[in-house]
Amino acid sequence: MRRTIILSTLLLSVATFAQADTNYEVRYATNPIDAQSYDTERLRSEYLVQKLFEDDEVNMVYTMHDRMIMGGAKPVNQALKLEPIEPIKSSNFTEHREVGVINIGGKGVITVGNKRYDLNNQDALYIGRGNEEVTFYSASSSDPALFYFNSATSHASHPTKKITKAEAPTEEAGSMEAANARLITKYISKDNVETSQLTMGLTELKKGSVWNTMPPHTHGRRMEAYFYFNLPEDGSIAHFMGEADKTQNIWVHNQQGIISPEWSIHAGAGTSNYSFIWGMAGENLDYTDVDEKTKQELE
Repeated sequence: MRRTIILSTLLLSVATFAQADTNYEVRYATNPIDAQSYDTERLRSEYLVQKLFEDDEVNMVYTMHDRMIMGGAKPVNQALKLEPIEPIKSSNFTEHREVGVINIGGKGVITVGNKRYDLNNQDALYIGRGNEEVTFYSASSSDPALFYFNSATSHASHPTKKITKAEAPTEEAGSMEAANARLITKYISKDNVETSQLTMGLTELKKGSVWNTMPPHTHGRRMEAYFYFNLPEDGSIAHFMGEADKTQNIWVHNQQGIISPEWSIHAGAGTSNYSFIWGMAGENLDYTDVDEKTKQELE
């Protein structure tokens, strides 16, 4: 029997629940006019995702911004099923959804129905709509897999596909002079995986670089989810958000995420180089469909 318990409610727009080995939060959509008045505590409660990885748990944040789900599964001593959460009103998690997973931990396995997919560190898996059972495993409890995932609603069923780091399209961006030299790996994009609306990739900043996406941009047709990792435990990142002429910042630590609304810029500067996973959902799949902002527009 599944039980649902309200654990805490910090604000009316954030609620936290638990069911069996799965925990989830629901966060409602926000608008730029209201966000201008948010203090630090309110900014963090609305947009910061603080903890997705706990031993033998699946943790998720369901945001009403394009109904994206950010999640993490860390199987250590047991396998973990991707169970449907109450807000999606489905008999199984992928009944009306597609899922993108990137493993940032030790070697792991995902079974989708009766098919097995082995994922090494920084391998990815796209799971199409309509797969009734998805289960996460670690090859070793001493070096568990860390399965980070995004999920978006899907109007059609597309084939499940594994994408290794070596197979995914990449591109270089930025420069050392601007402290933003980085490698972008497009794991799930319209160029290599058929999806309904989900795109997903990984950006690695090179040693000596600290800025991502500078100058920044918005894309009013899609929201974006950021997940920062490979940052020293004593390190931090200042994530900048808001409208270009009304920016605010949130301090983020290793293995924490940010919900970036469609109206917000998204840029960050760290105390050292780091990596982040980006995932988008919304009106189109065009990676280059952005509204660029100049440094002169930032205030």
